[in-house]
Amino acid sequence: MSETTSTNEEKKLPLNGRRAIPPNNSNDEENEVPEMEAFGLIPRGFNPRDYLRVVDIYMFKDPHEINKQEHHTDKYYNPKLIVRRGQAFQIRIDFNRPYRPETDQFWLEYLMGRYPQQNKGTYIPILVGNVLKPGQWGAKIIHRENNSIRLSIMSSTTCIIGKFRLYVAVWTPFGILRTRRNSATDTYILFNPWCQLDAVYLDDEKEREEYVLNDVGVVFHGNVEDIKSRSWSYGQFEENVLDACLFLMDKAELELSGRGNPVKICRVASAVINSRDDNGVLVGSWDNTYDYGVAPSAWTGSVDILLEYYSSKQPVRYGQCWVFAGVFNTFLRCLGIPARLITNYSSAHDNNANLRMDFFLDDEGKVDTRLTKDSVWNYHCWNEAWMTRPDLPVGFGGWQVVDGTPQETSDGMYRCGPASVQAIKHGHVCFQFDAPFVYAEVNSDIFYTRREKNGTEVVESIDTTRIGQLIVTKEVGGDGMMTITEEYKFREGSDEERLALEAAVMYGVKKQSTQDMAYQPQTDVDMDFHAQKAVLGNDFKVTITFRNKSRNSYTATTYLSGNIVFYTGVTKSEFKKHSFSAKLEPSSSSSFDVVIKSSEYMSELLEQASFHFFVTARINETGKILAVQKATILEVPTLRIKTKGELVAGKEMSVIVEFTNPLKQTLENVTLRLEGPGVLRTIRKQFGRIPMNSTLTWEVKCIPMRPGLRKLIASLNSDALRHVYGELNVQIQKP
Repeated sequence: MSETTSTNEEKKLPLNGRRAIPPNNSNDEENEVPEMEAFGLIPRGFNPRDYLRVVDIYMFKDPHEINKQEHHTDKYYNPKLIVRRGQAFQIRIDFNRPYRPETDQFWLEYLMGRYPQQNKGTYIPILVGNVLKPGQWGAKIIHRENNSIRLSIMSSTTCIIGKFRLYVAVWTPFGILRTRRNSATDTYILFNPWCQLDAVYLDDEKEREEYVLNDVGVVFHGNVEDIKSRSWSYGQFEENVLDACLFLMDKAELELSGRGNPVKICRVASAVINSRDDNGVLVGSWDNTYDYGVAPSAWTGSVDILLEYYSSKQPVRYGQCWVFAGVFNTFLRCLGIPARLITNYSSAHDNNANLRMDFFLDDEGKVDTRLTKDSVWNYHCWNEAWMTRPDLPVGFGGWQVVDGTPQETSDGMYRCGPASVQAIKHGHVCFQFDAPFVYAEVNSDIFYTRREKNGTEVVESIDTTRIGQLIVTKEVGGDGMMTITEEYKFREGSDEERLALEAAVMYGVKKQSTQDMAYQPQTDVDMDFHAQKAVLGNDFKVTITFRNKSRNSYTATTYLSGNIVFYTGVTKSEFKKHSFSAKLEPSSSSSFDVVIKSSEYMSELLEQASFHFFVTARINETGKILAVQKATILEVPTLRIKTKGELVAGKEMSVIVEFTNPLKQTLENVTLRLEGPGVLRTIRKQFGRIPMNSTLTWEVKCIPMRPGLRKLIASLNSDALRHVYGELNVQIQKP
């Protein structure tokens, strides 16, 4: 086949001196393929109808047919053939007469993009042979009957991921006859975690069902002392989502020839998931004002976000870390890369990646917000994708960290990863990509430093255990939590942990040693505090406990500062200041309560109902300072979901969502969202207001399409109250 066919439009494209043809980075664009490609002058009597001619091609593309069943693609709500690479699939070709192998010669052609080239893997001619070789393109006839033949086709295990156009070409003495362009025979080829030769091969069937085929997940949020969870609908099989995910690679301008490589795909996707520097999918916003968009907490899943971006081509407003991670997870699972959503509690956002989070204290021991630039996120969500890493030494394949939340630039763009989890654990942060940044997120130490009047810095205390103290993901096959902290780090204080840290420092992670600083830790007095669990709108108390292990009496001047914070640890406002003097008897413990009234915090509250308490105490006799900080989260009311009617696929049923306003105020601008993959598409409804103590009821009728265990997810959003969720598992019966 002539590999590029010129049209007038192509002549207008500006070419630079370096390339013979323009970059081929759109899966959507096509070239014109001639139906008759003559070898020279065609004699007058030539009639193409005298030769073998293709009448029809049958793709076995329905969900119940062999291809989608064997390739685990039967859940995709897409009428075209979807197969996974490195595994045989079948098609049937009907000719105008019986096929005669002695004289007839035909072959298949798979094309992608506008400038198909064989050496780039975007033009694939397949001759029919007698045997299929594993992992290589090939075709063989497995059945002949009348005018039809059935072919088994094998794709390469390194084949490009995306949508191919199929042509059947027949040789005649005067030229090549091809089938006409027919979009019904388009074939999507995806990654194949079931195939041992694929770079994303995963050997555990239960894990494949979870990390590739599960379309609902769980996001863990809150903080270490108070873990909260909510469901998220990934919806990777929903209508048009596959096309939207392929469009993201076009948007990122990833050359088609690079799309068989999961490392490259993850790298460009982590940049295109956020809108910074490339007009990607989601605009991040952490400032609690979400005009002209949807509050991050209101989303219940990825489908609406991806489809809105696919149709408008404009960034969708707004996302925060779990939204970026939810959409990224949909993208990865949709293309067949095993993926999971990770939460790191007490995640360090270190502005200069020196493994040291600096909190500066003033003379009184209060945090100086002017000097303090680093922040500790209550939690941060990212993704792990499963793949081999042929670009790294042996042993660094497996789970890789990828993060679409825009935090820092990497190679000039806001992106992060893929970074090998194994490399992070062992401190081998020299291996690409962005391992030092992720290492700092889970391993930094918190330094409380006091700056003297003359400019010298005195380290008052160091907290080595708080950052990255718990890393979790959803368990396989259930909604519970699985702790994976040990995959990222050795046990605090162990020899292995010290070795990993030494390796990380050797490979260029900046760490200041404590030897060159004036630091004598306070050993004879301990301080800690605990915030009572509280429901939004109620008073609660914070209890501060001192333990004096010495034989001396001390007095401690104690400051408590209560701040409303974004979940990123950045302060919005201080709502509580309290100071007192504590008398500490020798060899004893003493506790002090501070009451926090709802009237002090309600007007200032942010959407995650998250507080941050800072307690500092100066031991007057020794001048030593103790400092402890913790986040605490209020209990937010939930939505109740129930169903009415028979739960049968294809029959109408009702879903009822109820909510009672527990606040001492009217809720304004209330929006409800409800979705359930396979049961109903996302529905939004706006309610003007809900007076205090009154109950809202919303009934939605729907016809579930898919039998099996499904999940309904609802969210409520209003001016004063966000992060209100509800969910319900429903078993849809077969008709």
